[in-house]
Amino acid sequence: MKRPYLIAGLLLTLIAGWYLWPKGSSGDRQGMEMKPEVSVVTMKTEPVVLTRDLPGRTSALRMAEIRPQVSGIVTKRFFVEGSLVKQGQQLYQIDPAPYQAAYASAQANLGKAEATLRSVQARTARYAELVKIGGVSKQEFDDANANLAQAKADVSIARSEVSTAKINLDYTRVMSPIDGRIGPSKVTEGALVNANQTDPLAVVQQLDQLYVDVSQASDELLRWRNRQHGLRNGNSPDTPTSVRLIIDGKPVGEPGMLKFSDVTVNPSTGTVLLRVLFPNPHHDILPGMFVHARLELWNEDQALLVPQKSVIRNADGSVSVWIVGKDGKASMRPIGVTEIVGDKWLVSQGLAAGEKVVYEGVMKIRPGMAVKTVEAPPTPTPVR
Repeated sequence: MKRPYLIAGLLLTLIAGWYLWPKGSSGDRQGMEMKPEVSVVTMKTEPVVLTRDLPGRTSALRMAEIRPQVSGIVTKRFFVEGSLVKQGQQLYQIDPAPYQAAYASAQANLGKAEATLRSVQARTARYAELVKIGGVSKQEFDDANANLAQAKADVSIARSEVSTAKINLDYTRVMSPIDGRIGPSKVTEGALVNANQTDPLAVVQQLDQLYVDVSQASDELLRWRNRQHGLRNGNSPDTPTSVRLIIDGKPVGEPGMLKFSDVTVNPSTGTVLLRVLFPNPHHDILPGMFVHARLELWNEDQALLVPQKSVIRNADGSVSVWIVGKDGKASMRPIGVTEIVGDKWLVSQGLAAGEKVVYEGVMKIRPGMAVKTVEAPPTPTPVR
């Protein structure tokens, strides 16, 4: 009968000891726990230049396909293939003999028409005096005036024939219409060429400047134009858009200039054609090369960039980050981002300079938890 009383007394002693044992405050117990360590990035403003690399192909500033304007046999070529030629420089000579003969015949016909005109003018002048005294009839005088008009018309026709013959004779000397570099000749001496034939004799291209035609998404172009319009309304200087030529991932040459954008959106791709003009003084870049044009869309001096690794994409499309407040506790905050700059997002709202964003260790924390922070090593923003 004594064992149940002993067991009951022992239980009462244990319960009383648990209640009377000092435990301390809940804050002291939390302080005794191990805080999880996370790496953070302290937000700070920095200048950012937003660019886009758009693919395209180079083309010559001007290109002239050399075609004959008269038919005949090529008697001589005056250029070296691949050399630089000047505007007005003779490139080919077409046999001028038949055109020289036609020119001489036209000049002779003009002389004949002018002689006839002088004779008719003298006759008409005499008839003008005779008709006053009745020496000739009124009809004869009218006929003389008609012959004079006909003779003047014959002279005009003969002069136009002389001009046409002279033009054809000049066309036997095939000239370069522009300065540039000439390609291979498609004909040699002795070849028969025809006026305005389809195939060119050679091609001259002006290479000291080059065009690059690229395509940009229409919605992005609209945002860029709206931003430029806002800058102009804010009395900011309207500077030309800077464009760099990129070959094999590296900028080459001097900056180019955006010349124009098309007024039509390609319905199949949703893009707009942009034409950029680049200087090419040493002719290093050739037409037809595949390149990229790095277009400077806009720049911002006080931009906030958050690492992509820190951004959490939610199911509804919104984004958020974990931040560590001044009290050392972690919390999740929704933010707004717009553009990707290297391995970072450009922040539009939700963050301020000086706030600490969790970079690594988000799996260790939960809202309201006190954490130990370590600054993550800086990652430089790429300069493009």
